[in-house]
Amino acid sequence: MTQTVVGWHIELEFEEDTHRTRAAALVRLSDGSEVRAHGYASRHPADSEQPRVGEEIAGARALNELAMKLLTKAHDEIDEESGRTSYPLT
Repeated sequence: MTQTVVGWHIELEFEEDTHRTRAAALVRLSDGSEVRAHGYASRHPADSEQPRVGEEIAGARALNELAMKLLTKAHDEIDEESGRTSYPLT
């Protein structure tokens, strides 16, 4: 039996200012398509500056959105191939 190994590389980029962090996530799939997502984090003025925490929150939110978009993409492909409405993927 032949086994195919596929790998995905996910890119995360961050933009930060004094109170906000924005994360952009990108994954390139083996079919040549790309899926992009974004996440945000805001620091309360009373909180101390912790840029790493803002990156973790914004990054997690971007990855969560990316995961949901990948589930939707897979669900749509199942529907298209089968010609019927399938059960939602969660």
